[in-house]
Amino acid sequence: MSEYKQKKLSILGSTGSIGQNTLAVVEQFPENYQIEALAAGTNIELLNRQIQQFSPKCICVLDEKTAIQLKKIVQRPVDIVYGPSGYTQVASYSTTDIVVSAIVGAAGLMPTIAAIRSGKDIALANKETLVMAGDIVMHEIKEHNVRLLPVDSEHSAIFQCLEGHRQQDLSHILLTASGGPFRNRGFSTFESIQPIDALKHPTWSMGKKITIDSATLMNKGLEVIEAHFLFHVHADDIRVIVHPQSIVHSMVAYHDGSIIAQLGIPDMKGAIAYALSYPGRLPLNQPTPDFFDIQSLNFYPPDLEKFPCLSLAYEACKQGKTYPAVLNAANEIAVAAFLDHRIGFMDIPRYIEKALTHHTSENSIHLENIINADKWARNVVKQWIRTNA
Repeated sequence: MSEYKQKKLSILGSTGSIGQNTLAVVEQFPENYQIEALAAGTNIELLNRQIQQFSPKCICVLDEKTAIQLKKIVQRPVDIVYGPSGYTQVASYSTTDIVVSAIVGAAGLMPTIAAIRSGKDIALANKETLVMAGDIVMHEIKEHNVRLLPVDSEHSAIFQCLEGHRQQDLSHILLTASGGPFRNRGFSTFESIQPIDALKHPTWSMGKKITIDSATLMNKGLEVIEAHFLFHVHADDIRVIVHPQSIVHSMVAYHDGSIIAQLGIPDMKGAIAYALSYPGRLPLNQPTPDFFDIQSLNFYPPDLEKFPCLSLAYEACKQGKTYPAVLNAANEIAVAAFLDHRIGFMDIPRYIEKALTHHTSENSIHLENIINADKWARNVVKQWIRTNA
């Protein structure tokens, strides 16, 4: 008999890397978890297989065309919805206990807020939710008395390292980064980097957008901003350390000089399972690192000349207001253009910096201001790329 009461889940982004890993955990512990609703984009073949295996009651896809296509192949009775209202419906599904927020990018913000307002606990993998609207989201979490549990391996590690310790004893956070595929590549060759090169991550298996973010270190920059809001720590007290082996997932330093680290193999299932089972731990039967085989762990400072996106993220975090939303939106548009071979690798930070320089933030921060800043950045960066400005 399982020691965990069965929890009912909705997954936003079920066909992505985090969504698939979440379902792998659910598959391993069917007595503990039941899938109530799934949301995806346009990958209806994979989504259909998930429907057959997990029997959700509600499904959301990107648009009406995709919904019609899905209805033609689904063999189980299921409510199929689509678009923004559909994502909100999945996020706030009445019988759901926990919503796994794993939609990539800014698209995850409004469904996650809808889930919070519906009283659901959040297992957060969509870092953009906090990057764009951290103050608002954390206020909503407190107001609706729900739990926000991090799924990113680094933030899960920090969360675990902080457990049982006093916030006032914290000195700083040590946020680890793999360094991506270009850590040892000469800076003089960065202008010639192609998407096929940037998509070859040395450690983690992720979606295309996140893999490019890892190559530019923007992913780590977004994680700095996420950690700032999640753990109430100033950006200056969040230090990025390049750790190629990805065994130390992150560390926390305390005022007495003690450092507590969380270690494990580079696999997302551990962080996902901890968010779903907190405060317990599931018997995942995951292998532990073989330290005799590894022998040594290496740590390096990030090269900010080669990876200016990290500096831009720190700056946006310190400026606050709507600057992080602009940073994120400009990055999403630039990464998409790079993947389409419309701009070069080093054009990504150039367009982000240009957007931040041209942006003027409102003094008061409301959800509407954040959404408007997001739209402005997307439109202006698209225009600059189109005109080669």
